[in-house]
Formats: sequence, C-alpha cells, structure tokens
Amino acid sequence: MNEYKRILVVSRMIQSCRKAIHTGVSLAQKYGAELYVIHSIYNPFGLKGWSVGTLSIEKEYQKLLVDTKRQLSELVKAEKTKGMAIKELVLEGEPTEDILKTIVQEKIDLLVMLAHEEGHLEDLLFNRSNDELVRKMPCSILLVKNEPGSIIEGEVDAQ
Repeated sequence: MNEYKRILVVSRMIQSCRKAIHTGVSLAQKYGAELYVIHSIYNPFGLKGWSVGTLSIEKEYQKLLVDTKRQLSELVKAEKTKGMAIKELVLEGEPTEDILKTIVQEKIDLLVMLAHEEGHLEDLLFNRSNDELVRKMPCSILLVKNEPGSIIEGEVDAQ
C-alpha cells in the first residue's frame, strides 16, 4: 500500500457515514496524513420543474441540512479534541463535481467513502452516485462497508 499524505473522507448523511470518518481518522493517524472531511450539499429543489406543492418537503429538507451540518461539526470536533487535525469542508453544489474538484485542489491521495446501494429516492434527494465517482476518480479509493446496526454507529455519541 502506498503512503498517503492527504486523505479525503466523503460524509453523506452523518448517521451512516461515521464508519467512513473513523476509517479516515485511523488511516490519517497511521500514515501521518492530513485529513479532510467533505460534505457536499445538493439541493434538488433548486432545479427547474419542481411544483409549488413541494414547499413543505423543501422546508423539511432544509431542516435536515441544518441538522446534518451540526452533526458533522460535532463528529469532527470530537476527533479534533483527541488531537486529530481535520480540515472540514461543507460545500453546496453537485456532490460529484465538488468531490472531484476538491481532490484536484487539495492534491488528495486517497478518497474514503461508504460503499452502499442508494435507493431511487435517496439518489434523487441527495444526488449520490458512487458509480459516477468511481469511474471519474483521479486517486486511490477505499470503499468502507457499513454493517447495519454496527457498534460504530453509536460510538461517538457514547464518548
């Protein structure tokens, strides 16, 4: 395995990405690497063609984004208090483009993200496609399997 100097963890919905973040932290510690955590926020309601009837759904979506940002900050802060230096990136745009742009700009050596199948609704609302990212990836990638009900999901809350 190559020695990695800059590692980027893709954070999706915070409850399901804790294992990916913990994996990124572990690898960064092992290699003495810089660690970046990116959360790219996609707003499907900014697209043309949505009807006025989606206003309540959009409000719920905005609340979810605020909660997600707060939870990501808390998770990153918990790792920082343990002495881990983490650069937190919260971007609003198209996730695949944001991630690829960040990889190039920050000279990322390794991308860490969850390996999971998205449902059609999740893909629509959060514009997630591991397939597209993997095909366009200019660096090494580590896909982390998240087992449902795994202990890691509650670890940060317990600390």
